[in-house]
Amino acid sequence: MSEKTEYLYGLHPVTEALCAGRRRITAIHVADNKQAPRLQGVASLANDRKVPVLRTTSAKISDMTGGSSHQGICAAVSPVRFFDIETLLAGIRQTGGAPFLLILDNILDPHNYGAILRTALCAGVNGVIVPKDRSAPPNPTVSKASAGALEYMSIARVTNLAVTIKILKDHDLWIAGLDVSSAQSLFATDLCIPIALVIGGEERGIRPLVKKQCDFLISIPQKEKLNSLNASVAAGIVLYETFRQRENL
Repeated sequence: MSEKTEYLYGLHPVTEALCAGRRRITAIHVADNKQAPRLQGVASLANDRKVPVLRTTSAKISDMTGGSSHQGICAAVSPVRFFDIETLLAGIRQTGGAPFLLILDNILDPHNYGAILRTALCAGVNGVIVPKDRSAPPNPTVSKASAGALEYMSIARVTNLAVTIKILKDHDLWIAGLDVSSAQSLFATDLCIPIALVIGGEERGIRPLVKKQCDFLISIPQKEKLNSLNASVAAGIVLYETFRQRENL
């Protein structure tokens, strides 16, 4: 069976896919009416990596990318490669330092998913764990929303989050769930420990069975009772507080 082809679109995702070198890239398609220097830079990068650059129409690129805002460029690529949990953990151990993982439960919106990945990469997250059935797929929309961060992040897709959490605990990680009802403030919590942070979706939050597996729950203090922070904003706050503590900033 031949490998499925996806079409990454936009300058950042295509550039980062070329730089990261994790995917098989069969061709870069550039609109023939676009002569922007940044597009020429991507074409030059593709040539350096022996990836064919094909001139085509903007309309053809729109057809390939489903009418998305493609900035005059797309790349025919293989799908994201997932890591199994043991391989992910083994790679983290080789880097040294306390592991810093992110578990996404019920993150179904690809734009939220991409925004979270972008922040996670900047905050030094070692890897992201997602459930097979309750997660947006890491598709070109996610890569675009992540500004290409998807191309660098190690992602493990698992069948059962609760079982995976038990494996993480066996590897001496603490599991902290972000939950608006928790009385424990994020800012009064030691996040320098080996940790996996669990972020739930906006509508349902963390599922009860997953929440039950958490060692403790934390919340972001708010002036109002209304839970007004969306998933990507909440993730950004907790990830950067973890980064701040670990970098002693």
